[in-house]
Amino acid sequence: MMQRRFSDLRRFLAAFTLRGFPIVLALSPLVAAPARAFAGPPQAALSAFNSYCGALETRLAQQHRSQGGVLASGTSNPNADARLQRGELIIERLTPPTGAEFQGAMLHHWRGTAFAPGVKAADLERLMKDIGAYPQHYSPQAVQSRVLSQQGDRFQVVLRVRERHIITVVSDIAYGIAFATLDAQHGYSIARSTRISEIDSPGTSAERVLDSKQEHGFLWCLNTYWSYEERDGGVYMQIESVQLTRSIPYGLGWVVGPFVESVPRESLEFTLHATCNALRR
Repeated sequence: MMQRRFSDLRRFLAAFTLRGFPIVLALSPLVAAPARAFAGPPQAALSAFNSYCGALETRLAQQHRSQGGVLASGTSNPNADARLQRGELIIERLTPPTGAEFQGAMLHHWRGTAFAPGVKAADLERLMKDIGAYPQHYSPQAVQSRVLSQQGDRFQVVLRVRERHIITVVSDIAYGIAFATLDAQHGYSIARSTRISEIDSPGTSAERVLDSKQEHGFLWCLNTYWSYEERDGGVYMQIESVQLTRSIPYGLGWVVGPFVESVPRESLEFTLHATCNALRR
């Protein structure tokens, strides 16, 4: 029993590492499955995820109409602004208590805020829309990026992401992305995953997409929300990332719990730092 438990732990931590980038945004935490595969999230958990994101999008819509700025309250105050202008990042864990509706799954909600001095809101918007350049700006996590279709500010894209830890995890994530410019100083984007596929033997002649009976359930759903505001000689940018993963293997919460909190923080830090560096270039 103990040997099997540590084997589950090794696989769990191995895949709990995929970092984010501007649209994918904090892809961690990924959750590895034990020996058996998962066909997908429980329907109740999927419905709860969609309901949660619906409420979040309602709150963001109200936030973006606010006269006081488009960023979430709590980070739009003088003390927070001073910290951000010194180059500090503000990372917040917003994950709610998990209820019975997420049985068999876990929901993760994090927010990160940064300040990029000397740039305009239009600079950030151009960077985010230049999806083909993501591997250049967000390597090594971003491997490939393709725009499948575009209608105005709405994109259908596929991003291939890779993370090496104890094992290497490669996934293709299809997104529907909508960008919105509120005015010359304010804007936002919404990215909702429509399909997440685990890739076996990537980059080789044997490369293939694992079907629902073979994949391991590393990541089931991922929605990412950007809000940005130009003021104080630069741009404040804020990310909210909501993921649905499989639950922690029974009996491992005591050791996995702290890991769940550290990896998303590192992912948001990577994304925000990489974005600020890309804007400087």
